[in-house]
Amino acid sequence: MNAAANRSPDVVADAGALQRRLGVSDAVVIGAGSMIGAGVFAAWAPAAGAAGSGLLIGLGIAALVAFCNAASSAQLAAVHPESGGTYVYGRRQLGDGWGHLAGWGFVVGKVASCAAMAMTVGAYLWPERERAVAVGAVVAITVVNVGGLNRTVAVTRILLVVSLTVLAAVVVAGWSSPDADLGRLTPVEGGPLGIVRSAGFLFFAFAGYARIATLGEEVREPGTTIPKAIPRALLVVLAVYTAVGVTALATVDSALLAGSDAPLRLVASAGPIDAGGIVRFGAGVAALGAMLNLIPGVSRTALAMARQRELPGWLAHIEPQRSLPVRAELCVAVVVVTIVAVVDLRNAIAISGVAVLTYYAVTNAAALTLTSEQRRWSPTISVVGLVGCIALIASLPPTAIVAGTATLVVGVVVRAITTR
Repeated sequence: MNAAANRSPDVVADAGALQRRLGVSDAVVIGAGSMIGAGVFAAWAPAAGAAGSGLLIGLGIAALVAFCNAASSAQLAAVHPESGGTYVYGRRQLGDGWGHLAGWGFVVGKVASCAAMAMTVGAYLWPERERAVAVGAVVAITVVNVGGLNRTVAVTRILLVVSLTVLAAVVVAGWSSPDADLGRLTPVEGGPLGIVRSAGFLFFAFAGYARIATLGEEVREPGTTIPKAIPRALLVVLAVYTAVGVTALATVDSALLAGSDAPLRLVASAGPIDAGGIVRFGAGVAALGAMLNLIPGVSRTALAMARQRELPGWLAHIEPQRSLPVRAELCVAVVVVTIVAVVDLRNAIAISGVAVLTYYAVTNAAALTLTSEQRRWSPTISVVGLVGCIALIASLPPTAIVAGTATLVVGVVVRAITTR
């Protein structure tokens, strides 16, 4: 009997293999570039609306949950070094159904994230034509990505340097204002529910580190590279976000931050050193950098799901010349453009939160099943991450919870029908 006959009918045969080209520094750049994007320029507004000055506590909560999720992801990635992230981990550790829930949650959440980032590009660069600019951004990023992963890494390095430079300009401009005062940080506003809700919104700004886990088939020595890259990228980003958040609250009243679609532009324009124009440009660049890595991240999960026939099998194709899942990337781009046309920025952020936090809840649950030999950190970290994900989901606006949950249920029902 030949190999083809022995192959399971439920698995799509690979049309090629991804190549291991990336090292630790490349993975850190991709993770940081995925995080320092639309979130740091857009998430402050809904977070300030939920908790006012209490958003700094929310930032700490979001960072804690993100760290726990990162630790669980890193441990699982070392055990299962292949593309697909928690879609693969859930299948291996918990069962096919949980893996599908995670994979579908990742696809839904990250597609919504990409749409939010595209709209952030439009809101900063050309507010009057926000959606048209957003569509153009998705098209441009897709063209870069299908050109090859090496080009993606190179462009990400440039965009990350630009973004960090612009954020530094925001901090300098904010503290140049004569009205800048750390006293604005007290008293703490928002109450417990508002603070946790702000954490749910701010989590959106951290979630890009999952992109590193989806590189399982594209990094050298994934068993050591991924566990090193995820925490390093997260710590760098947390330091940047803390500096920006403190500056924003010390410079601009939290109510004004909450009412703006471009909150950091207010900060940059508050003092005699007006960096508003620079921030408009930098926000667009940062969001583009995040999209540059998140769209491929979604396509890799779609690739893994298609290999198991939980998405259409033709998405499992890898274009041999460039070693890329071009069909999956193009399909993701089309869906992102569709969402941009019908959903606003804040709803996109909230729906993304519900779906992505579900993905990470499965991640932590899967990590709890690892053996002591496979574990690198205490299981308490995964417990905290699991509880934290559930709490952040529950704190988000009810409309977002309903919409996000309904979308996840649709995916589960469709799988149940097709697999039957």
